[in-house]
This record gives sequence, structure tokens and C-alpha cells, in this order.
Amino acid sequence: MKKWTCVLATTLFLTFSNNAIGSAQQNAGAGNLPKADTAVVAAGNDSLSADSVETDSTELMINDIMAEAENNGLHQQLKTKFVDGNVGFMSLVALVLILGLTLCIERIIYLTMAEVNARKLMKDIDEKMAAGDVEGAKALCRDTRGPVASICYQGLLRMDESLEDVERSIVSFGAVQSARMERGCSWISLFITMAPALGFLGTVIGMVMAFDQIQQAGDISPTIVASGMKVALITTIFGIIVALILQVFYNYIITKIERITTQMEEAAVSLLDILAAHKQKQLAKNQ
Repeated sequence: MKKWTCVLATTLFLTFSNNAIGSAQQNAGAGNLPKADTAVVAAGNDSLSADSVETDSTELMINDIMAEAENNGLHQQLKTKFVDGNVGFMSLVALVLILGLTLCIERIIYLTMAEVNARKLMKDIDEKMAAGDVEGAKALCRDTRGPVASICYQGLLRMDESLEDVERSIVSFGAVQSARMERGCSWISLFITMAPALGFLGTVIGMVMAFDQIQQAGDISPTIVASGMKVALITTIFGIIVALILQVFYNYIITKIERITTQMEEAAVSLLDILAAHKQKQLAKNQ
């Protein structure tokens, strides 16, 4: 702060001095400039040059620090470790991660879109059925997304049949909806198993490489063993990390499936109660 204040003060002083020198030159000519003013101007120029050099040095130092931070960033470190861990096996582990994350994201989006407010849906269906608006209840289920509304629609389509037939139809259709929700989960589970397996395979191959180098050199040297061991450890680490990432997403997906399945079961029981009440009301009206 003090440095920049000195620079500003020096600049203002030089501006004032230059204006004074210009006025003196116009009145008396350049040869009549006092020696004291010349010395002051020279001193001011030297001070400004020193500050400029110091500022340039500071900027160069900051640029060097930023360049070093970019070179040592997380992306650069991951890239370096990826190359050090044998590109062939690391590419397989990366492919498993990409495919697994793609399936996980697709399942999460599908299950999120399938979730609805089941209690509100059943309440609206109950109100429409109590009012005798069966077609309105069917339209409500048809226009609502998700498996809960689908099984309710299937039950309403067979409401004229016995409750046992309606229940069997709901259970069968619920199994179909559950299979749709679980589609792709087996592949995610496979990728979770493959990731550390590929890492361990890289470990074994790295050990074989180390022993081959020892055999060729005819001597056990830390430098010779280190390269093969490095490949082994890096591939194992990345394989375990990929498995952990996919496992977290997989558990989240399974939790969502279980929650929607519970909603489907509760909706099925509520629908059967609604249909039973509707049938009793129709019997009472016919009598």
C-alpha cells in the first residue's frame, strides 16, 4: 500500500513539475531551466523506474505461482497417474466407470419421474369413486405418470369383476412395473464387481512385469521393481474407487425402487378398499 502511494505521489509531482518546466520553457527558453528543478525531475524518474521494475517482478512472480498451481492441479495429477498406471488397463477401468454412471443416471431420472404423491392420488380417486365418477377416476389414473397410477388404472378397468380377480390383476401388473424399475440394475451390479476385478488383474500383471524385469536384469534392484509395483498399485486404487462410486449410486437407486414399491403396495390395498366400498354401495342401491 505504501509503495503504490509513493508511486502516485511521485506521478503527481512529476506532472506538476512537467507543467512548471513547460511554462518556464515558454517564458525563458529551454536553456534557462534551473539546475535544481532538473535534479528533482531526474530523481523522480529514477524513483518511478525502480517502482516499475519492482511491479514487473511481482507480476512475474504471481504468474509463475499460477502456472505452477495449474501444472500441479487435480486434473493434471489424475492424468499423470492414469498414464503411469498402464493406459490399457486404466482405459478399461474408465470405460466401466462411464458405462456404470450412464446407467445410474438413466435409472435415477426414470425413478424420479415415476414418483408421485401416492396419498393425494388415492384421495382423489376415492373422492371421484364416492361421487360415482368412475370414468373420471380412470382418466385421473391414465393422465398421471408412474407405476402407482398404472396399477390403479388396471384395477379400475376390472372393477366389474370379483375382488379376487382384481387383486390378481394388480399383483401381476405390479410385478411387471417392478421389473421395469429394476431394468439395468443388474448391469450396474456387474460393473461394480468388474471395476475392482480389473484393478486386481492390473496388479497381477504389474507383478509379472516386475519379475520379468528382474529376470532380464539378473538383479533385484528397487528401481526395477518399482515400475511394475507402481502399475499394480495404481490400477488397484482406481478400480476400488470406481467400485465405491458406483456402489453409492446403486444403493440410492435400490432405495428409490423400494420406496416406490411400498407406495404401489399401499395403493393396491387402498384401491381394493375403495372398490369394495363402491360395490357395497352399488348393491345397496340396487336393493
